[in-house]
Amino acid sequence: MEPTNALVGIVGKTNVGKSSFFSAATGIQVPIENRPFVTIEPNVGIGYARKKCVHVELGLPRCDASNSACIMGYRYIPVKLMDVAGLIPGAHEGRGLGNKFLDDLRRADVFLLIVDASGSTTSEGTPAEPGSYDPVEEVNFVTFELDEWMYSSIKSDWDKFVRLASVGALKDPVGAFSQRVSGFGITRPQVEAALEKLNVNDVELPRISDDALRNLVITLRKMTKPMVIVANKADVPESAKNIERLKSTFSDVPVVPASALAELILRRLSTQGLVEYLPGDAEFKVKGVLDQRTQKAVNMIRELMERYGGTGVVQAINQALFKALNLIAVYPVEDFNKFTDRKGRVLPDVILVPRGTTAKRLAYTIHTELGDTFLYAINAKTKQRVGADYELRDDDVIKIVAAGARG
Repeated sequence: MEPTNALVGIVGKTNVGKSSFFSAATGIQVPIENRPFVTIEPNVGIGYARKKCVHVELGLPRCDASNSACIMGYRYIPVKLMDVAGLIPGAHEGRGLGNKFLDDLRRADVFLLIVDASGSTTSEGTPAEPGSYDPVEEVNFVTFELDEWMYSSIKSDWDKFVRLASVGALKDPVGAFSQRVSGFGITRPQVEAALEKLNVNDVELPRISDDALRNLVITLRKMTKPMVIVANKADVPESAKNIERLKSTFSDVPVVPASALAELILRRLSTQGLVEYLPGDAEFKVKGVLDQRTQKAVNMIRELMERYGGTGVVQAINQALFKALNLIAVYPVEDFNKFTDRKGRVLPDVILVPRGTTAKRLAYTIHTELGDTFLYAINAKTKQRVGADYELRDDDVIKIVAAGARG
């Protein structure tokens, strides 16, 4: 299965459970130890977002999921996750393992910021008494490191940019600046949107102050690399009040209570046939006889899931894709009456696209030639013909009609 094009970067200070979260989300075993800097190279794997499969809405008995998986009526949509080593204060200046890890995140589209909601690790990542460290400060310092990393990189040759502009060598300052930030996956339309938001015009751009440049960089980071706060270790008693503080302090950012440990345990027990659990569920069933230690862990997990509606691992990925990136799911088909592709498979593929994507843009997403020869599309749910500018809706089932392939 091919993952969606979005890249989810897993960030956070060192030793807060990022590697545990990554393993829980992807099933990949990575080194997990209670000490700083266990992750030396970025781990890349496939996690899954989850949503109700459209075949259930259509009343179909099944689907033939191909680029994703359909389990008990839920589509599991693959997405690439990248976990880099943890940050410590001053990382953007080279402290710890420094810029190496920040640079790994250049192409990330969204960040999952893993924080220790229990407050049991210091800013340097060493173990501490639960409740002794403030996770709000943790979010602030990691966000500061990310912003300073981007700012330092862009500032490094800003004087050259200003000098060229001052002698009239830059005919298109916005284009030149856009080229400079393209290494972060930032496009010219995004730069233009940020400048408009800050009321900075093309001519003023090379003359802005250092503080204004930093503000521009922070604005671009928020626009192009949105964030979801994952309040990990939610199973620890001290976490409850901290989670509420995180939600109230960062009201403009999704905060997802989570326990990567709980998800890891459930997946292991499910593999062993001792529990019945579908990742992303809000509950599970015990099927086998558990020893005393395992039963205690299961009781803790059940209490956690009753409070928060799940372990938070799949929920965090969902928040990253469907809320932070504002993506929707679309199912392209060939036969709009039977909801099948040309091989007769029922709803084989699901594609995640930004909300507001048009039918013609979907055609280009599927194949350049399909976009070039686009005639119209058919909404398979309503059987109505729609034009190139039709804005797709979540869970639309769409047939693209192109020249030479009328139907």
